[in-house]
Amino acid sequence: MRVAQIGVGGWGKNHARVLSQFGALCAVCDADAVRAKDTGQKYGVNYYTAIEDMLESEKFDAAFICTPTSTHYKLATKMLEMKKHVFIEKPMTYKSEEGAKLVHLAKKNGVTLTCGYIERFNPAVETVKNFVKSKTYGELIMLEFHRENRMPLHIKDVGIIYDTAVHDIDTAMWLFDDTPEIVFARSGKIKHDHEDFATIMLGFKDNKVAIISSNWITPARVRHFSAVCTDGIISADFISQEVRIEKDQGSEIPRSEKAEPLTLEIKHFLDCIESKKTPRVTPQDAVNVTRIAEAALISSQKGVPLYLELQ
Repeated sequence: MRVAQIGVGGWGKNHARVLSQFGALCAVCDADAVRAKDTGQKYGVNYYTAIEDMLESEKFDAAFICTPTSTHYKLATKMLEMKKHVFIEKPMTYKSEEGAKLVHLAKKNGVTLTCGYIERFNPAVETVKNFVKSKTYGELIMLEFHRENRMPLHIKDVGIIYDTAVHDIDTAMWLFDDTPEIVFARSGKIKHDHEDFATIMLGFKDNKVAIISSNWITPARVRHFSAVCTDGIISADFISQEVRIEKDQGSEIPRSEKAEPLTLEIKHFLDCIESKKTPRVTPQDAVNVTRIAEAALISSQKGVPLYLELQ
């Protein structure tokens, strides 16, 4: 498997590291000449500053797109039209209709397309998912997410809903195994050009709900969620990967193996290409997340809930 990566700054530098560890990375491209050179030399692969030059010189099977959100659609379209398998860092596109076009293009060309909703590969989330699926602690009725920290310096073109809350939107749908029917949100900006704090409520069928609270104001880094079930509350930390269950009889901490979610995510994508299996994060999943993010922004601006019909 030969993989070319477009964009190696910010979070993208971690993708390059993992792809190199798997022996899959064959070339990198970044508009920043110094960054492209440093990454290419670090991992012993060819490096470019222009997509056209890379396409002319390199033969590869798949592309990783780790560039600003506004560039995703154009780059992914080019790669899919060349029948390359494509991994796009979240969110897949800024507009959901553009994402829908990518879904169609991937199907048409028979290639694998996925999006980097990494928390599905977090061992803590997988543990909670297994408990919810088996109904070990009863029926899941409510999810609460808290994701707080200072704003990452590399984020320029989107606010906290598209950059941060989308992780929890996707995780909520993954844990409920469903799409929400209603979105209501409040957001605002204090220190940044885009919204830097937001609270989103997602209403699912049977009155089930997910509450997502995100901000770029809090100094301390918080990445935590709770799953409220009829017979207990399961809490988990995305960072430490610790899971705790609170019941009437007391609390318990189940044993689980820790692992780097990014390594698991990238390995899964490469395995799906080899085996021609459907990726855990389907491209339609990614389109749904974008539609919900769009609805959250509109809901906040208009002060009203929005009803959705998602695929």
